Amino acid sequence: MDLGDFEIQIKTFFGLEEILAKEVLQLGGKNIKTLNRAVACEGDLGFLYKANFSLRTALKILKPIFTFKVQNEKDFYQKLYDFEWEKFMNFDQTFLIDATVYSTIFTHSQYISLKMKDAIVDRFRDKKGQRPDVNHAKPDFKFHLHIQENYVTISLDSSGEPLFKRGYRNISLHAPINEVLAAGMLKLALWDGKGNFLDPMCGSGTLLIEAAMIATHIPPQILRNEFGFMKWNDYDESLWEKIKETRLNKIQEFEGKIMGYDSSMEAILAAKKNIETIGLEEYIELKKIDFFTTKKEISPLLLVFNPPYDERLHITQDDFYKKIGDTLKTSYPNTFSWFISSDISAEKNIGLKPSKKIKLFNGNLECRFLRYDIYEGSKKAKFSL
Repeated sequence: MDLGDFEIQIKTFFGLEEILAKEVLQLGGKNIKTLNRAVACEGDLGFLYKANFSLRTALKILKPIFTFKVQNEKDFYQKLYDFEWEKFMNFDQTFLIDATVYSTIFTHSQYISLKMKDAIVDRFRDKKGQRPDVNHAKPDFKFHLHIQENYVTISLDSSGEPLFKRGYRNISLHAPINEVLAAGMLKLALWDGKGNFLDPMCGSGTLLIEAAMIATHIPPQILRNEFGFMKWNDYDESLWEKIKETRLNKIQEFEGKIMGYDSSMEAILAAKKNIETIGLEEYIELKKIDFFTTKKEISPLLLVFNPPYDERLHITQDDFYKKIGDTLKTSYPNTFSWFISSDISAEKNIGLKPSKKIKLFNGNLECRFLRYDIYEGSKKAKFSL
């Protein structure tokens, strides 16, 4: 490990680990390892800042600060009490503990979080005469507690607010797709801003905005002013400003088209507002129209969408997916089309054979991200994005 480098753990959603690992590599991470819902790497402070600002498929970025083996609850408390928390925070700063526990020794994550809180508070009270408070809403420090059987890792959360909170979603419709998941879907669909993009059921516009940000190289956290690392003792503001300026200088123009359709005016107005918040209206076209009445307008074209099922459309799901398949077959020749669905009947009823199926989770819902290659005439016909 180079001088100044340290271990970093970057959390993501199931199914996006390889996509995140590629992002980390492109950004300059070292010794990259793909884990379950996470990527581990090494980097310096500058890389940590850059990762928070630039990674599209990261949920949070952790810096491990203390690892140890534990025998029981008393041992756990004592080791945490002996740790020098005052090197990281002051008694007048607030904190919050986020726990993930997979252990037969400790079976209740909330209880063990309270024991960690007690150890921190007791040490400060004994050493400094005053104690820090817990703040659930906006803590100065977020500590991540991870227990795997008897192996404990304590990490500092460098992100603060989760990184899916991009700051552009002013208006949300029913069950909007998570921003990190949307970016991951686009990366899985190989969207790189070369060509044209359509979300035919765009809802409040998350996929459209993420597609435009990828195409223009706009950092996903361009609207964010606060990160967890800004409260750390080693925060280097001049380095942060330099990192941010370098990334902003990589923003570029986009020559293609990004289009969004929806049959709901409420959805179109919500998408319009969100797009304006991040200043991408010059790159995204919106149209109030029923996808099932449309035809392909431009080539090459990539479709990625999150069907709203029957909440907004008021039709049966079987009929809905059949209409998607029919529309793709008859009106969108020579097109790669992807959509995500938690409905197990989707693949059966669409009437097309997927060329790829990827398991993802939309919240707690297990989903399939399905790719359909729509050919005109012979399947051997060549077309590209």
